[in-house]
Amino acid sequence: MSIVPSLFGGRRSNIFDPFSLDVWDPFKDFPISSSSGVSRETSALVNARVDWKETPEAHVFKADLPGIKKEEVKVEVEDGNILQITGQRNVEKEDKNDKWHRVERSSGKFTRRFRLPENAKMDHVKAAMENGVLTITVPKEEVKKPDVKSIEISG
Repeated sequence: MSIVPSLFGGRRSNIFDPFSLDVWDPFKDFPISSSSGVSRETSALVNARVDWKETPEAHVFKADLPGIKKEEVKVEVEDGNILQITGQRNVEKEDKNDKWHRVERSSGKFTRRFRLPENAKMDHVKAAMENGVLTITVPKEEVKKPDVKSIEISG
């Protein structure tokens, strides 16, 4: 177990990004209770990896959710500009005759939240799930070009 946390974790994100609302718990790997009060059931939070790209037309989110059905995932808009993705990966049923050698897949609840900029059309959000990848598209408002009116100069 490493005492020094990985700040980037192989993700293509910036820790200084004001739009990201990720929760980082420095004590999550210690056998003591968490300082933030986040239970072990929410440990899958870290495993819900999300990419966010901005195109000229929309903000596009892609979340890897292998083994999760679309009925087990909720996509919500909160407070007008916060996109929230929640879900739950259930624990596999145990048979008392089974002998487990390794358990690496996480289970439990996960939540990811993203604060979107002002130009996001939150009432036109679309989501689709295909092959364990959740794709959320948030269209952007068109940038209005200012009306330019020529004024004749007299004199």
